[in-house]
Amino acid sequence: MKKLISLTLISAAIAGCATTLTGRNQLMIVSPNSAIVESEKAYASTVGELDSNKQLITDKAWVNRISNITGRLVTEAIKLQPETKDWKWSVAIIDDPNTLNAWCMAGGRMAIYTGIVTQLNLTDDEIAQIMGHEISHALANHTAERMSRAVLMNAGMTAAAAVTDSNGMILSGTAMAAKVALELPNSRTAESEADRIGIELATRAGYQPDAAVTLWEKMGKAGGSGGPEFLSTHPAPSNRAKTLGKLGDDMLKLNPQLKKSAVFPVSIVTDANQVN
Repeated sequence: MKKLISLTLISAAIAGCATTLTGRNQLMIVSPNSAIVESEKAYASTVGELDSNKQLITDKAWVNRISNITGRLVTEAIKLQPETKDWKWSVAIIDDPNTLNAWCMAGGRMAIYTGIVTQLNLTDDEIAQIMGHEISHALANHTAERMSRAVLMNAGMTAAAAVTDSNGMILSGTAMAAKVALELPNSRTAESEADRIGIELATRAGYQPDAAVTLWEKMGKAGGSGGPEFLSTHPAPSNRAKTLGKLGDDMLKLNPQLKKSAVFPVSIVTDANQVN
């Protein structure tokens, strides 16, 4: 056991160094490439369940709206990180009027729940802030960070069979971790980082940066993060709105005329067979 733990920590120290778009240093046990591979499996499983439950939206109005917004955001994401052009960018629109949520896995596999749009009566600019935020989690390798946490939480890295990936890094139960990572919250640091990158993506794509403020005001009224800030890993909605509001003028300097980006062909997942 001690030997396995030691090898894992050494591997993390050697192969787990990365830097996000904000310049933050990361130390990860699970590599970004491994996170993408395992996230694809987790996404296929999740979409399969949604399809079986007939929860994948196929309505043209929804599909056109979400594909246009996310396509413009992805265009800007690729400009920031050209290697992401080869990601399998896709969105599942989930028919769930009671859930206020959206997410993006490593590799650009996304989902948005109808509830967050309908309950909060979101504008396109506000949806762009949400999806820009979620895309930013993927760009900043936050999935790999959450998977690393899941691995460490897995019974003290017991005999979940050490497997060596192409980087020579020891992994423990990464397939499990990819699924668990969806349910683990991001750290406050990661959330704030995604807020900062996301508002820039949205502005560069031609969406109003002020929408980040109105979005979090709406989330606050709906109890989006729930509870006092010190009891949550997420920054309080009111604090997020205040912080993002201060960035508005600087964001507009990036795209003063709010020129609309071209729409990257993001796949809208309406059938489980589309995911491979």
